[in-house]
Amino acid sequence: MTAKERREQLIVVSRALFAQKGFEGTSVEEIAARAEVSKPVVYEHFGGKEGIYAVVVDREISALTLALTGALTAGGHPKVLLERTALALLTYIETNEDGFRILVRDSPVAQATGTFSSLIGDVATQVEHLLADQFKRRDLDPGIAPIYAQMLVGMVALTGQYWLDARHPQKAEVAAHLVNLAWNGLSGLERRPSLPTAAGT
Repeated sequence: MTAKERREQLIVVSRALFAQKGFEGTSVEEIAARAEVSKPVVYEHFGGKEGIYAVVVDREISALTLALTGALTAGGHPKVLLERTALALLTYIETNEDGFRILVRDSPVAQATGTFSSLIGDVATQVEHLLADQFKRRDLDPGIAPIYAQMLVGMVALTGQYWLDARHPQKAEVAAHLVNLAWNGLSGLERRPSLPTAAGT
């Protein structure tokens, strides 16, 4: 193998191990054994387990960011944007199961490119602007859009994590249910929602 091919092989092997066992459960020895190389080869290419993990996470963050921002920036009616974004996340999970498992696992390794939660925060910021515009059109306070963006994106992200293992119902049906709850709920927003005072409080 060329150095480039060997590096790519180590990334593929490590990605599968990190998805299966997590960062803590994976060792350099295991990566080397699975790739049929010596430990020094792994250190030579990545400096250690942290280095190869950082590369794997960076690739997954980039792929998911591209999918989600592509869905959000394509334009169209807000309901269509919501449908596209939900489908983009579920499609990423469907085609990159190992990658998504790595992203949603907690890791002690700080990544320069961020984590799944910071990515979701970035997506929420984009959604915030879309929601603020819709709030203005419906004579609702656009200043409250940030918290609704967090709720909406969090709902989609957590549903994706659930569907990663459940895989039922089918992707399009899951997306349809997400849109049903989010859109039909948003269409009936009260201007000043409040909770009824519970008895005895």
